[in-house]
Amino acid sequence: MPRIRSKSVLALALAGALAAAATCGCSKSMEPLPRPDPVQQLASVHSTPLAGCAPSGVFRGFDRNDYPGDSTMRSLYGTFAFTGYWLTPPPGERSNTWIGKRDTLRQQGWGFLILANGRFDKEIVKAQKAGTTPAQLGRQDAAVAVAAAKSEGFPQHAIVFLDQEEGGRLLDEQSEYLLAWTEAVAASDYKPGVYASGQPVPNGPGQTITTIEDIRAHVIKNHLHPIALFDAQDACPPAPGCTVNAKPLSSSGEITLSPGGDLVAWQYAQSPRRPELTQACSTTYAADGNCYAPGLPTVTLDMDLASSPDPSHGR
Repeated sequence: MPRIRSKSVLALALAGALAAAATCGCSKSMEPLPRPDPVQQLASVHSTPLAGCAPSGVFRGFDRNDYPGDSTMRSLYGTFAFTGYWLTPPPGERSNTWIGKRDTLRQQGWGFLILANGRFDKEIVKAQKAGTTPAQLGRQDAAVAVAAAKSEGFPQHAIVFLDQEEGGRLLDEQSEYLLAWTEAVAASDYKPGVYASGQPVPNGPGQTITTIEDIRAHVIKNHLHPIALFDAQDACPPAPGCTVNAKPLSSSGEITLSPGGDLVAWQYAQSPRRPELTQACSTTYAADGNCYAPGLPTVTLDMDLASSPDPSHGR
């Protein structure tokens, strides 16, 4: 996933990002489990450890723009429990290599973070000048995402996350677009989610704000449907860098929840790393600045944690 872009200089203060998770009872050393019935195996947390279960009691996952191939995904399962899954071409791409892979991944045991590309502010403004309001554009894009989710066979009530790439306080047209998108998805068979920045940026003298906080405030103020939140916060600390031994932010007491939406996933490492935010954990990344999958030195990825092995309920 491309980097979250901020409209203002990033502050060094840090904010929380992941709901407390139930213990899943696994060890630091996880091997892929035989799964004659992947659905039943993945749903059970009582008798056997689950793939991708981190030492802290949450579940490991990853996301990336390009589908890495069936055999690579099979190799990654066990270290990770869930994967990002694009319904639309990812940011900066003209095609989508994830389409048609849900059944294959489900059979391998994977859970899902279902993703749909959002719009940069310049795209929203361009459409507005051409006669399409931000709200109309948001509803149009939501319809595309919903249709793709149905086509891919994702079940009703699965969470679809809008990729909000630009960080900081949303501009008026950005919030209008984003909230029209989430409300349109909420009116469909699916539930709305947003991938957004949890990195604080300046918001007046002595104050900071995150995109996630701003989105929550809009939801609460306007009495909108709650939004599931996928937090991008790779600053070290609290992010540990490119490692599968990450602990949830809730363990540090930095988590803050509100009626505006639940934090269900945390992206704690990006590839390539952002040098200005990751100096304290730079040695966990490869020399070229990328984060590579354990045991697969050619596969770059972003690393995530979630309170469920299937954060979008997409199985």
